[in-house]
Amino acid sequence: MCVSVVKKKERTMSKNIRNFSIIAHIDHGKSTLADRLLQLTNTIADRDMTAQVLDDMDLEREKGVTIKASAVYMNYTAEDGITYDLNLIDTPGHVDFGYEVSRAMNACEGALLVVDATQGIEAQTLANLYSALEADLEIIPVINKIDMTFADPDKVANDIVSLLGGDPDSILRISAKNNINIPVVLETVVKRVPPPKGDPDAPLRALIFDTHYDSYKGVIAYVRVVDGSLTPTDTLRLMATKTDLKPVEIGIFAPVMKITKTLSAGEVGYIATGLKTIQECRVGDTITQARGPASGPLPGYRTPKPMVFAGIYPVVAEEYSELRDGLEKLQLNDASLVYEPETSQALGFGFRAGFLGLFHMEIIQERIEREYDLNVLFTAPSVEYEVLMKDGKTIMVDSPAELPEEGDIEEIREPWMNIEIFTPTEYYGPIMELVTKRRGSFIEQQYPAPSRVQLNYEIPLSELIIDFFDDLKSRTRGYASLDYHLAEYRKDDLVKLEILVNQEPVDALAAIVHREAAYHKGQRLITKLRKTIPRQMFDVAIQAAAAGRVISRANIKALRKDVTAKCYGGDISRKKKLLEKQKKGKKRMKMVGNVEIPQAAFMAVLKLDDD
Repeated sequence: MCVSVVKKKERTMSKNIRNFSIIAHIDHGKSTLADRLLQLTNTIADRDMTAQVLDDMDLEREKGVTIKASAVYMNYTAEDGITYDLNLIDTPGHVDFGYEVSRAMNACEGALLVVDATQGIEAQTLANLYSALEADLEIIPVINKIDMTFADPDKVANDIVSLLGGDPDSILRISAKNNINIPVVLETVVKRVPPPKGDPDAPLRALIFDTHYDSYKGVIAYVRVVDGSLTPTDTLRLMATKTDLKPVEIGIFAPVMKITKTLSAGEVGYIATGLKTIQECRVGDTITQARGPASGPLPGYRTPKPMVFAGIYPVVAEEYSELRDGLEKLQLNDASLVYEPETSQALGFGFRAGFLGLFHMEIIQERIEREYDLNVLFTAPSVEYEVLMKDGKTIMVDSPAELPEEGDIEEIREPWMNIEIFTPTEYYGPIMELVTKRRGSFIEQQYPAPSRVQLNYEIPLSELIIDFFDDLKSRTRGYASLDYHLAEYRKDDLVKLEILVNQEPVDALAAIVHREAAYHKGQRLITKLRKTIPRQMFDVAIQAAAAGRVISRANIKALRKDVTAKCYGGDISRKKKLLEKQKKGKKRMKMVGNVEIPQAAFMAVLKLDDD
């Protein structure tokens, strides 16, 4: 779609711009609805149409989950004959990527709240709704999948009304998959979503709400222009870093990047900055003119706080620099990813990385392996602890290997989460049993919709990150949904569980556990490792130790080579000499040999409850 200069000027000077996002719980049909809107506005020709067209990562298509927020410009002529410029931002639905949703909302004036007609309101439906209300967006509820066999749009409409008020008959009812009532969605958007309030004559202020890296154009900044305007010939300034730049190009997403002559107040587009380092262009920064800058920046974003930490190590030590470059580029696309160099006695040089959750960690691992062709090893995930030392200092520890000696510690505080579980009422009992088993405690219950209950609990984050969500889904047949946020750091009786292989501690296998659970977890972990670590040419002793004493031990028997196979008859003393020689050789190997420990061993802690 080629946009002329004249058309561009008319477009930006009008009040016919609408910026909106699509928010929903995971798998409620956000991306499919976005596909239909692109088709209806002829943004993408039918011959070029594919499923999840805005999900440009292979991982997104394979998993059927939006990971990154995507922006796209659409041109729509409404029933009143007026042509509107629509900027749509499709957002993720998984709890780990809630920060993407919050950023998208700051670039919009309205939101389509999509609810599945078969599943109704879920945890992330509520979480995204509250975020949208906090951002003061116009909420347009949309009930999707009305053509499904078990759809109950009337019930879902009543549940939505109980949250938002209004008339249930006014709620939009569609099927994005089968293209039912899609034109009504666009008509409602242009009527109900307010136009942007920016001043085109004020000094330039553009908010960076996302970035990605291009090998030829440097950092690509996704921007919402709040005030003023910019052209490719302008010298721009990043207000936080004080960096000046000349854009390589500017443009809009249609949905591929289309070059334009200007971006003005109210518009969403991109700026190819030409910058090569992530430190210079951060999400949440404000772009202004180097000459005649704005008096102050726009409100940015709260930096997302990592909840889960793990070590990342190259399987081939020589690929350390490639891994570092890959993480640096991934951080451009994902502002929530944090990392720093780390050294392990067992694994060598690598990085300690922070993630928003286990799903986020899984995505990063797959992206590293796919996009950068690297074979990496991830250690078992841990959380960040607050450690009060006896000398009065407080330190943060995100790796069990870094936990000081027990005699130097006054107390250890672990992160506790407030969780909201949204479920049909018949699963109350199994959920209560699950949370109690994980050291959780009940706070309150609410009934935001008939026959559905919201259960609020407190639970340690260390218990939450390990298979909690999978266990929750299995106990509730997939009907429960989960949302969580940090409550506080709370004192508890915690110890470091160490694993020793041939008397040497393997720092990458260490864990911080509750003292009462240390013995049983140590035993189960040793049992797992005994099955996971392959046999060597010598006996391998594996031990679990906690609070200064060994609590469990197992031996992995050596592979035995028949050194007497070539001895046919003769004196038995010759065979004994060969066996004795072999025994001495194995002792030497035990002293100098390195035990091969596979990836599965480092992740064994995740499956301790399977036995």
